[in-house]
Amino acid sequence: MKKWRGLLGACALLVGNVAFAQVQDMPGGPRVNQLNLHEGVTQIARDVVWLHWMMLTICIVIFVGVFGVMFYSMWAHRKSRGHKPATFHEHLGVEVAWTVVPFLIVIAMALPATKTVVAMKDTSSPDLTIKVTGYQWKWGYEYLDGEAAGLKYLSTLSTPRAQIENREPKGEFYLMEVDKPMVVPVGKKVRVVLTAGDVIHSWMVPELGVKQDAIPGFLRDTWFNADKVGTYRGQCAELCGKDHAFMPIVVDVLSQADFDKWAGEQKKLLAAEADDPNKEWTGPDLIARGEKVFAANCVACHQANGKGIPGSFPPLDGDKVVLGPKAGQINTVLKGKPGTAMAAFGGQLNDTEIAAVITYTRNAWSNEGKGEDPVVQPKDVAAAR
Repeated sequence: MKKWRGLLGACALLVGNVAFAQVQDMPGGPRVNQLNLHEGVTQIARDVVWLHWMMLTICIVIFVGVFGVMFYSMWAHRKSRGHKPATFHEHLGVEVAWTVVPFLIVIAMALPATKTVVAMKDTSSPDLTIKVTGYQWKWGYEYLDGEAAGLKYLSTLSTPRAQIENREPKGEFYLMEVDKPMVVPVGKKVRVVLTAGDVIHSWMVPELGVKQDAIPGFLRDTWFNADKVGTYRGQCAELCGKDHAFMPIVVDVLSQADFDKWAGEQKKLLAAEADDPNKEWTGPDLIARGEKVFAANCVACHQANGKGIPGSFPPLDGDKVVLGPKAGQINTVLKGKPGTAMAAFGGQLNDTEIAAVITYTRNAWSNEGKGEDPVVQPKDVAAAR
């Protein structure tokens, strides 16, 4: 029995070591056994790391000094050695010392910290401004100026559901990969203007030294200036709902020439994919388009089989709103449903995408042929806005 236990223990240890060996540092993201802050690729990030170590050093020195004196006094002046407690009540020198010394320490800590915080908030004279909108659970990027002015798209988690549901091995960038990253040029001051479309989110990329809350109804801004080409990863740092962990951020920092090339390609692609809101679509075409929209925006909550998540998200398969008049579902998708987790998609999707996804849900699963208004056209959505 002991022999088999030893063999099983050795096998378990071997398997554990092999599994551990396969885990590697994520480029631009978290590292294995990372205990310290990211070194960063911006001056702000490096200043934050320096402040961290400075504050920690001061705290350690104070801790050792105070408790060292305290324990030495207790040991060296204990009663068993014949020492008697002092009877004085005041000592001007001690009182001045314990007032002045902490004051000087606070000033020494506050000056460099204040300098860094002021620099963090100085968003003046940017080379590029990007509006970032947080949604459950994706990010919307809109370029307001520069070579990419006019570009607007959503950035969504691209990790396959099969990995999340443990039906296939985890990838290298598990839960830290997106379909469309933010793209910026190296060596340029990028101003990020943040808001949210539903609940509070937080845009955080440690390597860039950036963390700023996105609050519905408010515009807040921050900035970064990356001095190294590469891909940098972060996550929403605010508990924003059920799929909070599935809201990563990826920033690609390119050379100026590559950024200009990317911007030109994206504008051409955007023009080619632009939807005509007046076009009359056939039912099959809308269903095919809607299936892709559903997979990108709705599947996390309502599931691929349309059954939803009991207690959190209602099923769409057999739902009375989906099978009822189209006006009700159009209004729900456009404006959301207050008091529930159903977000408003009017600002995220265009008329064609909303018409397509509604048409898909009305013809998917067991809904086909059962409800009213099986086909919804973009003009129907435009009229309801």
